[in-house]
Amino acid sequence: MSKQYHLFISHSWAYADAYEGLLKLLNKDSSFSFSDYSVPKDDPIHTNGTDKQLYAAIKEKMSHASVILILAGVYSTYSKWINKEITIAQTEFVVPKPIIAVQPWGAEKTSTVVKDAANRIVGWNSNSIIDAIKELG
Repeated sequence: MSKQYHLFISHSWAYADAYEGLLKLLNKDSSFSFSDYSVPKDDPIHTNGTDKQLYAAIKEKMSHASVILILAGVYSTYSKWINKEITIAQTEFVVPKPIIAVQPWGAEKTSTVVKDAANRIVGWNSNSIIDAIKELG
């Protein structure tokens, strides 16, 4: 039986298609097994909660993950939440969570904020992403 990897996928719900595309890449390899601990889009904390509650919810979800995946589209540079997720991953746990920056398919510009925080930077490729998860997770 293969190892189950616990992932937190940081993303902007305004770019949900990139998140869904990443899930498709992860599901391409039938021998790769993972759990996604990301905050679901339909979680009411997104619309009804305070910033403090959302921060706590993200931290709780991240606590279960062995690896953090961040979509490194240029929009990430301007997202206060992705920046906070980087801070949580790097400072809120006894052992910092490794970060993998995933460069979106065909992106000409990517986030230097995300890439600078990453332990690994990978392209939009199923094998590259899964290999980095296996290495760091």
